[in-house]
Amino acid sequence: MKLPWRRLLAALSLTATAVLVPTAAASAGSAPSSGWNDFSCHPSAQHPRPVVLVHGTFANGTDNWLVLAPYLVDRGYCVYSFDYGMLPGENLIGGLGPIADSARQLSAFTDRVLAATHAPKADLVGHSQGGMMPNYYLKFLGGAAKVNSLVALAPDNHGTTLDGLTKLLPYFPGAADFLQDNTPGLADQVAGSPFIRTLNAGGDTVPGVHYTVISTLYDEVVTPYTTQALSGPDVHNVLLQNLCAVDVSEHVAIGLTDRIAFHEVANSLDPAHATATNCLSAVS
Repeated sequence: MKLPWRRLLAALSLTATAVLVPTAAASAGSAPSSGWNDFSCHPSAQHPRPVVLVHGTFANGTDNWLVLAPYLVDRGYCVYSFDYGMLPGENLIGGLGPIADSARQLSAFTDRVLAATHAPKADLVGHSQGGMMPNYYLKFLGGAAKVNSLVALAPDNHGTTLDGLTKLLPYFPGAADFLQDNTPGLADQVAGSPFIRTLNAGGDTVPGVHYTVISTLYDEVVTPYTTQALSGPDVHNVLLQNLCAVDVSEHVAIGLTDRIAFHEVANSLDPAHATATNCLSAVS
């Protein structure tokens, strides 16, 4: 018996329950939080740029950053997060709307942060779609003039095959159309989609922005994991297991809880004061 195409769509959405940490629903715009999203925060001389956190698919600006946001606040950063890509009537999970529209939301929120902090540029840190979507902002929406660095945790920079499942879409009539019509943010992330082709036409990066990509060998969502890496003159591609061989974080954990990855994020935000990232970084 053939597998119903709706079962395939469920498989394509397998990160929903894993990424979503149960908390109170987030509101539109900047997400409610504790210790971050303080628009009276003044960046310090040591950390002169605000940090904008960009959540992944099926997450929101609170849930995705319950560990990393306080980690950065404790280190003296002004930190901000927001919700994007919410479908009509949805206020809990994001990243499902068209990615180009989500990038426009990132643009507006970054402008708001820069106006509040009086900083000339921000740093962006994103997880999964949130590590890839800012590339559209940088390339096509003028973001390169407003962003110093993009640090991406497990980003689907070149789309994902989801361990080959996306290659099955042509065998299920209506499945691709259903994705595009109902969850365009998912359809946009499929390797080879029109969005991914447009995003990467002309090269992976733009001049003037520092890029860091942090990947894990055990990523089961953005596959192959090697496609996360960027090519360009100012790119630092990092494999988590080269920093700590026993780190077994997969796609979700690298963005939600992995302090080894977070230490490398901090190094990327402040390379002048970087310290070696290793297994001991998990407790530092």
